[in-house]
Parts: sequence; structure tokens; C-alpha cells
Amino acid sequence: MADPNAGRPLAAKLGITAGSRLGLLGAPHEWSIPELPSGVEVRRSLAPDLPVAVVFVTSRLQLAAQVASIPSRLGPATALWVAWPRRAGGHTSDLTDNLVRALLLPTGLVDVKVASLDRDWSALKFVRRQKRRRAAEEAEPPV
Repeated sequence: MADPNAGRPLAAKLGITAGSRLGLLGAPHEWSIPELPSGVEVRRSLAPDLPVAVVFVTSRLQLAAQVASIPSRLGPATALWVAWPRRAGGHTSDLTDNLVRALLLPTGLVDVKVASLDRDWSALKFVRRQKRRRAAEEAEPPV
């Protein structure tokens, strides 16, 4: 079956829209998103007001050290992408999609999509489970 995301710009694949905010944590300095929509504010941190966040990790140990704090640093509707080096890109890594899932699912997040960000990075998209998202939104005061 053909990849429905093939040929789509990376920003669209990640869900980044014009005028939105994007959090990048641990991204290599040379890494960028080609054809980023106009007015996107890029932050090198995580925050509750981000519609999209991408966390880059290079090892299981690094992800395990961050996993407990990641959900509390995101808003109820933030789409979190966890990126790791692609073995298919010739990189050595002890991370796989199954291992990333195993570490993130116990936090209450659920994976909804997998994507290749570029030839060097693979990523899984996580969101809060619907029930937890509604509860978190109801608990938050309006902005």
C-alpha cells in the first residue's frame, strides 16, 4: 500500500500551520523544516501552548530520562512527535518504534501516526487519549 504522506511537505505531515507555534527539543542545529509556513514561531523548548512539538532523542537512555516530564510540559491538545535516528538512513540507534511506544504509552499518550521526517530521522506522533484530553481541557482555565 502506498504511503498517503509521500510527497507531502514535512510541515503538512507534522500538522504545522501558518501562524502557529512549534516546539523543537533536542533538534540538531542544522535540522530544519523545508518550506515552513509563514509566521510559524519556532521555540527550542516545550510549553503548554504549542499545537505541535518535536522531541529528538538518540538513545533509549535519553528518552527514558525525559519520558516522565514530557506530558506535563505539553497542553491537552499538543501533538507530540518523538524522533529518533533512522537505521535505514545508516544510523546506529537502540531505539525502534516499538520501544518508543513502550516508553510513552504508560504516560497516557497514544501513538496515532508514524513518519519519516527526512533521511536521518523517523518519528511517532503521540496525542493524549480523548478522555484525558477532555479532562485536562476542563481543568485548565481559559486563556
